Amino acid sequence: MHVLAQDTSGWQAGYTIGVIVVIAVVALVVPILVLAHLIGKQAKEINDSLKESVTNTAALSGLQTTIESAEAITAGLRRGRIKLGG
Repeated sequence: MHVLAQDTSGWQAGYTIGVIVVIAVVALVVPILVLAHLIGKQAKEINDSLKESVTNTAALSGLQTTIESAEAITAGLRRGRIKLGG
């Protein structure tokens, strides 16, 4: 009885190339995902800092009112000085 030998070198080459392609894709995608994670983490920290800045600077919204009041007071003082001859 004669057994025919099957040539599987084509399949082996195909599987080898497939494994190499998968490894290459993983090698390229993993660093991108790591960087994306780090960027997301930094973005959260930046956003938290900006929210804190909004809270810390909320009082500045009334600054224009304070400036107008100070200008009215100094204008009144100036008028008083002029009337007193100074």
